[in-house]
Amino acid sequence: MAKRRLTQQQRKRHQQAADWVLRHRDSELDPETVKAFHRWLDSDPDNRRAYDAAQMLLGDARSAISSDPDLNTIDFKPVSRAKPVVQFLLALFVVGGLFVYFDGPMRLQADVIAGISELPVIELEDGSTVQLNASSAIAFDFSDNARSIRLLRGQALFEVAPDPSRPFSVEAGNTRVTALGTAFDIRRGKTETEVTVTQHAVSVDIENADHPIRLDEGQQIDIDSDGGRGEIVEVDANAVLGWRRGVLVLDNAPLSLVAEELERRFRGRIVFAGDGLPERRISGTIAIADTSAALDFLDQALGVKSTRLGPLIILRD
Repeated sequence: MAKRRLTQQQRKRHQQAADWVLRHRDSELDPETVKAFHRWLDSDPDNRRAYDAAQMLLGDARSAISSDPDLNTIDFKPVSRAKPVVQFLLALFVVGGLFVYFDGPMRLQADVIAGISELPVIELEDGSTVQLNASSAIAFDFSDNARSIRLLRGQALFEVAPDPSRPFSVEAGNTRVTALGTAFDIRRGKTETEVTVTQHAVSVDIENADHPIRLDEGQQIDIDSDGGRGEIVEVDANAVLGWRRGVLVLDNAPLSLVAEELERRFRGRIVFAGDGLPERRISGTIAIADTSAALDFLDQALGVKSTRLGPLIILRD
């Protein structure tokens, strides 16, 4: 059962702590900034604990780099005769980059983060369950009147325990999904959010929309980042939930979607070389749990070649 739960106030405190760590590390702040830092630090004991935790998190990132043979061999040459401000900006860039590389910002916001090879099932305090796709993250906040979850990244299947007195809702970007029944799946992509009902029904509220949309069992809708929505379509729920079996079932899907799903399964990025390649369409079933096998499938199906450069995979015609 998930026992750790962050409130919005705690998440804000952690973000402030991370900001202070990045500003304070490897530089001398001006007196007014130092005073502001100490006022923030002394205003609440939890602020000091959050700051210590952020420092520890950054230390973990540096330790990980020092123990990684590939990263540890990178030669960072010192900047000779650089002005202090340039040295500060360089240090801030490097430290901030490490913090982001090791998922620091998400770790400060989320209650649960799935690893690149994990599909964890989390039991919530009300008896509901959430299964996360690889590299996905959620935060949850339950009260006496409501059960609220934020899908911060990735995809999740929600199976909701009945409790008429406390609505169960999930926020994903500009979309809020409220359970009217038992189970639904949400995929938060880079440019759109996809909602699929696997049992009973949900109500979908889109930011700035006039009224909510009802989705029934076996129906799906896409909402783009600007709030525009596609048509409600009938889908095969078993195909949509293929990610739970390590497969991606595609029906005329863009290659960009395949790349996005593959990125969940390895520590790196996929980039395209060539105009129009991300919009190429593909159908079939891909074993996304095996990156090499998936790339071979793309080669055979579309003639797309792949090249690995460290943490990057380059796709080209």
